[in-house]
Amino acid sequence: MLRRSFLPLFLFGVRALAIEPEAGAVRGKLIAGPAIQTAGGKSIALSGDDPTMAVLGDSRLAGMDLEARGHTSAPGQFAIDKIHTRSLFAYQNGKKRMVTYWCDVCYIRTFSPGVCWCCQDNTKLDLIDPDKVVKE
Repeated sequence: MLRRSFLPLFLFGVRALAIEPEAGAVRGKLIAGPAIQTAGGKSIALSGDDPTMAVLGDSRLAGMDLEARGHTSAPGQFAIDKIHTRSLFAYQNGKKRMVTYWCDVCYIRTFSPGVCWCCQDNTKLDLIDPDKVVKE
């Protein structure tokens, strides 16, 4: 009987100790590293997949108010969700915008900077209203 009384406590303890990432978002000024400098002055290192890291390395976004969705991977470190989940946003004139890139020649939108896969012209930064994006 005594063993059963410890079972809920044991299960709660195992659940509390489980390595589960803390879901959420970070917001602040994008600085070199890449990192986010929060309003409180704290610097949080950012990591992500290769396309996400390309966005974070885009000089056109340097110093912008940026929001990244993902989870805390370690103290002072934040892992951004994969690029296809659309987890990077910039604030422009106080409005939340999704970070995308656009080719004016081919009318192709991508989610990381670089050359257009069709015409090989450089894509331009195009911050768009996330509410007006058609979900695929």
